[in-house]
Amino acid sequence: MIQKNAKDPTNAEANIITAHCTSRESNPGLYRGREMAIPVTRMMVPHARPSLRLSHPNLPNPSRVDFLCLCVPSELQPLRPELSLSVGIHAIPHPDKVEKGGEDAFFVSSYRGGVMAVADGVSGWAEQDVDPSLFSKELMANASRLVDDEEVRYDPGFLIDKAHTATTSRGSATIILAMLEEVGILKIGNVGDCGLKLLRQGEIIFATTPQEHYFDCPYQLSSEGSAQTFLDASFSIVEVQKGDVIVMGSDGLFDNVFDHEIVSIVTKHTDVAESSRLLAEVASSHSRDTEFESPYALEARAKGFDVPLWKKVLGKKLTGGKLDDVTVIVAKVVSS
Repeated sequence: MIQKNAKDPTNAEANIITAHCTSRESNPGLYRGREMAIPVTRMMVPHARPSLRLSHPNLPNPSRVDFLCLCVPSELQPLRPELSLSVGIHAIPHPDKVEKGGEDAFFVSSYRGGVMAVADGVSGWAEQDVDPSLFSKELMANASRLVDDEEVRYDPGFLIDKAHTATTSRGSATIILAMLEEVGILKIGNVGDCGLKLLRQGEIIFATTPQEHYFDCPYQLSSEGSAQTFLDASFSIVEVQKGDVIVMGSDGLFDNVFDHEIVSIVTKHTDVAESSRLLAEVASSHSRDTEFESPYALEARAKGFDVPLWKKVLGKKLTGGKLDDVTVIVAKVVSS
C-alpha cells in the first residue's frame, strides 16, 4: 500500500500558486483550474436531457457549452418538481505541484439530476518516479465518459468499478462520487478520505467518514491488484430537498477547514461559485499557517504524532495546516 504523504505531518511556508485550466475540448468532462471558480448550472428542458452551462474565460465559447439535448414530448406531469444541482468549483494545487496542475482531478455532469466526483492522486508514488496525477486524471476522465453507460445503471458502485477497470495508468487515488436522482435521492460512494458534507438550513446533517488503514494512509483505488476496489467503498443514500447545499472535496479541504468554517462560509455566501472559491482559499491559507490548530494537526496529535519530547518540555506541540492540493465543489439543490 502506498502511503499518501511520505513526509512527516508538519508544515512549511509557501506562496499561493495556481495552475492552468484546460478546456473541455482537450479533456471532455474533466476540468482542472487556475484560481478556478466554474459555476455549472443544470438548465432543465422539460422531458429532456439538460444543457450544462459553464462560465470561464479559458473555456471555448464560455457563454455556453451544451451536452446533447434530446426532447421527448409527453403529456405526463411530474407529481413533484424535479431536482438538480447548481455547482461551483474551485481548485488550488499544492505549491510544489503547480506546473502539472496538482494531483487532484474532478468532473461534473448534468446527466439526470447531476453527477460530481473528486479523485486525489496518492503522492507517495512520486518516490517510484511515477506521476501521481496521471492515475487520478484518467480515473476521472473514464468516470465522465462512462456516466451514462447503461451498464452503470446510474449507480456509484458500478461507475467507480468501471472507471477503475478502464484506468491503465500506474498509481492510485482516493475518490468520492455523488449522483443525484431527480426525485431527491443523493447516492454517494467513496474510497479513502475525500469527503462530502450535506448542509440544510445552516447545519451539517450528513457527512461521509474517511476510510484509512492508518493515519495518512487512506483506502485507495490502485493499479496494483492488492489495493482496494469498489467493493471496499463506503456507500450512502441520503434524501435531499430544495435549498440543501453539498460541499465535496479532497482531503486538502477537510484537513485544513473546520466544520464551523464551512457552515459560516456557505451560509453567508449563497452563490456556489463564490462559496467554493472562499472555501478553497481558506483551506490554502490554513495549510500554510504553521501556528494554525488545523483539523489535521489535532488528528495527528491524537494519533501519537507530535514534536520531539524536548520540544514538549518547552511547551511546544505539533501545529500547522497540511500543505496539499485543494479541490472544492459546492452544489446547491434546486428545482429544475
